[in-house]
Amino acid sequence: MIKAVIFDFDGLILDTESPIFQSWQEVYKKYDCELALEEWAANVGTEDSFDPVAHLEGILGKSLDAAAIRNVRKPREDVLIEAEAILPGVEAYITEAKRMDRKLAVASNSSRDWVTTHLERLGLMHYFDIVRCWNDSDVMQRKPQPGVYIAALKALDITADEAIALEDSPNGILSATRASIFTVAVPNALTRLMGVGDADMVLESMTHMPFEELIGHIDRSRE
Repeated sequence: MIKAVIFDFDGLILDTESPIFQSWQEVYKKYDCELALEEWAANVGTEDSFDPVAHLEGILGKSLDAAAIRNVRKPREDVLIEAEAILPGVEAYITEAKRMDRKLAVASNSSRDWVTTHLERLGLMHYFDIVRCWNDSDVMQRKPQPGVYIAALKALDITADEAIALEDSPNGILSATRASIFTVAVPNALTRLMGVGDADMVLESMTHMPFEELIGHIDRSRE
């Protein structure tokens, strides 16, 4: 029986990934360069896999003031993210999961401060039984490693086969499947262009299958 639903945060609850990519694309455009999705893709759902300033320096053949670039880009990122709404179907899934007495968790590759600040701002924090982030003391590893999901399962006091994970990116999907959790891919506008890897199931969005129907589908698939 499914006892808990573990949500990714970035790109799954709130599309922070597209604004971050857009803000870097705008930086590149100022130098008459282009940041292609193929280059950026390794960074989606994880972090520090791709250094956009170093990449831009390589294109231009000269050094840049990385701190100055980031000081301009980060406020732009914040403005773009704050304009984003909760992704379609998320609130309905949360409401239905609570009605069905399922536990709710967040397992994120972002820092705890980032995730909890946004969850509070969106009015969602109080719905989640636990939040686990890569920089928590019982995790300390980033996706695609499974640590954040393993920590979430332990905090929820459940086994992997009693949970489902909702993820949007290949790195996140790999993290959840490495923890042996049934993983449902719900790609956003950006990650849909990248593919979803080896997810157990794919939804175009959470509006395309009600939560109760999803749980029923998973339960039947295990009979």
